[in-house]
Amino acid sequence: MYHKAVLLKESVDALNIGEDKDGIYADATLGGGGHSREILGRLGAMGKLVVFDQDEDAIANAPADERVITIRSNFRFLENHILHLGVGKISGVIADLGVSSHQFDTPERGFSYRFDSELDMRMNKLSRLTAADIVNNYSQDELARVFRQYGELPNAAVVAKLICNARGISSTAELAQVLKKLYNPVSAKKFLSKVFQALRIEVNGEMRALQDLLTGCKMVLKSGGRLSVITYHSLEDRIVKNFLRDCKNEGSFIIVGKRPIEPSEDEMEQNPRSRSAKLRIAERV
Repeated sequence: MYHKAVLLKESVDALNIGEDKDGIYADATLGGGGHSREILGRLGAMGKLVVFDQDEDAIANAPADERVITIRSNFRFLENHILHLGVGKISGVIADLGVSSHQFDTPERGFSYRFDSELDMRMNKLSRLTAADIVNNYSQDELARVFRQYGELPNAAVVAKLICNARGISSTAELAQVLKKLYNPVSAKKFLSKVFQALRIEVNGEMRALQDLLTGCKMVLKSGGRLSVITYHSLEDRIVKNFLRDCKNEGSFIIVGKRPIEPSEDEMEQNPRSRSAKLRIAERV
């Protein structure tokens, strides 16, 4: 399976498609296509679904349906593409953030420390910047910033120094080896996950792209249109939470639900990667 959709029913229910079956919706993160197929199953014959993904592997999962418009692009450009399509305001946007199981589980993509592969981590393989470029070319201060800001590592400066003293790192295994004095068998998973997360976020500009996506959704959603966003770590969730709070205060969005929706025990058991997921929902005023 390319990717098992997380909070599938809950996130699509949040779009209230039954209220506007012939509306236009956007799946900002096509991935394995699970959310898109669920949306299509609820759309009317005149409805449309615009699907986005910057990863060419994911684009192959776009449903073969005449109601689907497929766009290979970073979701940060969602507003531009919707405007270019000339479809007017849309009825809903869904975004399942983070990395797909396919990306994590394909060794040559370099997203995981579980495999010895090139330090790549590009979601869009046409992009120029790789994780190897960062670890070998960023200054020590720049590296420390990346690990502190995106990995929330308290010893970010030490991590940066060890890397700078071992320049010429080209693989995931080499990076883990350079940092081996900072973790033990018990702490390895948590520590290396934070290191790799920080590099991946920097490679793909994920936080800036998320901000752009949210701003774009505010511009393209019609009154009553819904935004359904699934996050997987505190950095993403904080951005979404703060954005919706600010929009609520200015009167442009209503937050749906007092708390984010989290996976059930059954879902977490069947799909361990869903454990950290949080779904936040808002409605355009």
